Amino acid sequence: MPVTALHHFTIRCTPDELPPLLDFYTRVMRLTAGARPEIPAPGAWLYADGQPIVHLYAHLSTPDEPVNLATGHLDHISFRSRGIVEMREHLRAMDVPFAEAPIPGWAIQQLFLHDPRGLKIEMTFWMDQEEQGGAA
Repeated sequence: MPVTALHHFTIRCTPDELPPLLDFYTRVMRLTAGARPEIPAPGAWLYADGQPIVHLYAHLSTPDEPVNLATGHLDHISFRSRGIVEMREHLRAMDVPFAEAPIPGWAIQQLFLHDPRGLKIEMTFWMDQEEQGGAA
């Protein structure tokens, strides 16, 4: 089974909104800011019991960047997954468009797709736990 758990959700915000969001999730919700890969936009990963369950992603919108009215501030939902080779084959067979993104410096590969409502779905695969042949 490719999806094994809900992994995290990502909230999109502006750089000015980042400090109050970080304060809320750390002070009110008692999550802990922790390790985050080198991502070219400000943000934070907030952990509960050693797991990064809330990601804050701050960036400046550009006038030509469309606002996703279906998802608002929610950028995407991530599912912990396994069996990346099988999932690629399945998505291709279903004719579902997807994109891949490795996390630099981390043994993580992501597949991104969209649900029928336009919500971005991330499937997160830990490559050190994948069977041989995990490369695209």
